[in-house]
Amino acid sequence: MDFAYTLSGFVVGFIVGLTGVGGGSLMTPLLVLVFGVNPAIAVGTDLLYAAITKCGGILVHHKQRTIDWRIVRLMAAGSLPGAGLTLLALRHFQQEGMDYTALITSTLGVALILTSLVLLFKRQLLEFSYREPFQAVRAVHRQLKGPVTVLVGLVIGVLVTLSSVGAGALGAAALFFLYPRLPAVSIVGSDLAHAVPLTAVAGLGHAHLGTVDFVLLGSLLLGSLPGIYLGSNLGVRLPDQVVRPILASMLLFIGIRFAL
Repeated sequence: MDFAYTLSGFVVGFIVGLTGVGGGSLMTPLLVLVFGVNPAIAVGTDLLYAAITKCGGILVHHKQRTIDWRIVRLMAAGSLPGAGLTLLALRHFQQEGMDYTALITSTLGVALILTSLVLLFKRQLLEFSYREPFQAVRAVHRQLKGPVTVLVGLVIGVLVTLSSVGAGALGAAALFFLYPRLPAVSIVGSDLAHAVPLTAVAGLGHAHLGTVDFVLLGSLLLGSLPGIYLGSNLGVRLPDQVVRPILASMLLFIGIRFAL
């Protein structure tokens, strides 16, 4: 079974390197639906898996100066407290003997559906953010950009802690709307820099709750690290407009499966 986990880690890592799609969108559903892992264990393990695998990306973006640390701080000011409060709520449910599996699976379904829609309509969302009606809204929001960024971080912090999904695609989509003049590479770098501490805090919180399988985590990492390397090298050769719709459709189907 450990080899099967390692192989799954390789496949997911390869797809992440190929397309940039967040590992949580693929790994958590795979663990739950294929291997029958308890949803809470799958989420907790995947959060630490994501934090470790994305660390290398931060180093690359930092060297290229494509991280806006002010945006990262604003997002973290909302997401880290959001993650902390969500973990406290989960601990309360545990202490009361309440089964919160249904809450996690429903949140996972919603997060996957939102992620798939962002991937499917990424270009349209970006174009919409530049349209005139949205510019009028932007004039008002310009004064509140900081607090709105913190609020978006709070929502993402709760969503990611419950489902392990959303730190990548949803965070990037929000930043595209809030900071449309920021270069796309800086959006990606800032989103990645925010995702690592968020998933690390949420993952360590799950470890404290006992919902992380460290043997499973090691098996996944053993496969994912070479998978990400190979996928990243091949990714430049495949057209994004072909790969992303296929993955987005798959995530939408899985999300509906969890939400119903």
